[in-house]
Amino acid sequence: MSLLKSGFWVSIMTLISRISGFIRDMVFANLFGATAVTDVFFIAFKIPNFFRRLFAEGAFSLAFVPVFTEYKETKTHNELKDFAAYVAGTLGVILLVLTLIVVLASPVLVYVFAAGFIGDDAKLNLTADMLQITFSYLFFISMTAYSAGILNSFNHFVVPAFTPVLLNLCLITAALLSALNLTSPPIMLLAWGVFVAGLVQFLFQIPFLLKLKLLTRPKWGWKNKGVKKIIKLMIPALFGSSVAQINLLFDTFLASFLISGSISWLYYSDRLVELPLGLFGVALAVVILPSLSAKFVKDKKQEFSDILDWALKIALLIAIPATIGLFLLGKTILWTLFAYNAFTPEDVNMASMSLQAYALGLPAFILIKVLAPGFYARFDMKTPVKIGIKVMFLNMVLNILFLYILITYNLAPAHIGLAAATSMAAWIHCIWLFVALKNKIYHPNKKHWFWLLSKIFISSAGMALVILMFDIRDELWQNYDVMDRVINMSMIIMSAIIIYVVLSYGLGVRNLKYKTK
Repeated sequence: MSLLKSGFWVSIMTLISRISGFIRDMVFANLFGATAVTDVFFIAFKIPNFFRRLFAEGAFSLAFVPVFTEYKETKTHNELKDFAAYVAGTLGVILLVLTLIVVLASPVLVYVFAAGFIGDDAKLNLTADMLQITFSYLFFISMTAYSAGILNSFNHFVVPAFTPVLLNLCLITAALLSALNLTSPPIMLLAWGVFVAGLVQFLFQIPFLLKLKLLTRPKWGWKNKGVKKIIKLMIPALFGSSVAQINLLFDTFLASFLISGSISWLYYSDRLVELPLGLFGVALAVVILPSLSAKFVKDKKQEFSDILDWALKIALLIAIPATIGLFLLGKTILWTLFAYNAFTPEDVNMASMSLQAYALGLPAFILIKVLAPGFYARFDMKTPVKIGIKVMFLNMVLNILFLYILITYNLAPAHIGLAAATSMAAWIHCIWLFVALKNKIYHPNKKHWFWLLSKIFISSAGMALVILMFDIRDELWQNYDVMDRVINMSMIIMSAIIIYVVLSYGLGVRNLKYKTK
């Protein structure tokens, strides 16, 4: 199967997941709005998500998939099965201990991650209570990531990509049930929804492991060679993965000192940026990592470079028009998706400004996802870690600098500074990764890249002109009902996509395929 076809199916499943995620956020926005209570829930959900992205989908996956792929290419099935059992047992014990510690120390974590809540006992206590429930999610979702790593190594990408839909369905159900006032406060039911979602996602993947004959009784394997190799790779990868997550938490930490609603505005704008990032950036990273790992094991350097080149071209082919679309249509999309009942026009305005700031960094966010596997597939964890640590401190400095300027001179709402700093740091991160990879193994065709980028920018400019032809004034969209908003928004987006595709094809952008060998 070609990487393009694999990426297509991952993107389709991810699209379904993102759509369900938007429905989830629409339910949240309608029932709870952007208030102090929603800020509390997003903090309680963000902390286990931080550890999930840091540990499960970050360091663990980046270390596990290349090692598991190496075992798959060089060992027998029984050896592979034993290795999987040792990884599952060791990972499970570590996660159980970590979960127990965090549940017991939840009030301390709230002080660390949301210091702006200090002095508001109601917020602090509610966040700690929620965190005790939501953090158990980490155990289940980490085991889900373990299962997904095995499936991805066998080029079974669809099931892992679909799994997040179950999280959204559980949270939608919990949000709707909250209207029955089954818990006090009602939003507490969302915390239980997170817990149930983790369990459901893990159980969903078990039959597929069974089909591969890799579902085994977990074994403690701290001294197993493969497990040792994963741990050795995970230590630097942990630092590398932590960079982006620490930056996000630092944003939340600073936002907790701003006016109520700031955390929620950043959350909703980030969710819209996550759509193209998840559809294409994450999908490409998932698809190319096993292939890159296999090429490295077989010492096929040119094919390794070719896969990276293909992925970067696909990434920019999508990222550039997506950036323009989000920047121009961000507020209109917010009106369409969230601006009902508790989510006010002021919330739309505030979220749209941070969305535009995030959108400017979208190409960099996607390219980072594609460039990083180029290091991890070669067991090179140190280079992205060194770069990541520099970026982490740079982002912190930019956050404080932008907040100081915006607040001191009253130039714009302060939360925009956090989004702008994140985007600027992402571009610097992207450039440093690209230069390091180019010096090691990636050899692009400069002439071909020049013409490709020229065609993408011309096509994107034509798409932008089409978008600007439509009437997207606030007063018009505010007066539309739900169906009018959906129909008009769909018409604008479809027109923009059609124009972009037609112009790109007409300019000769085609045949971007790479078949796995």
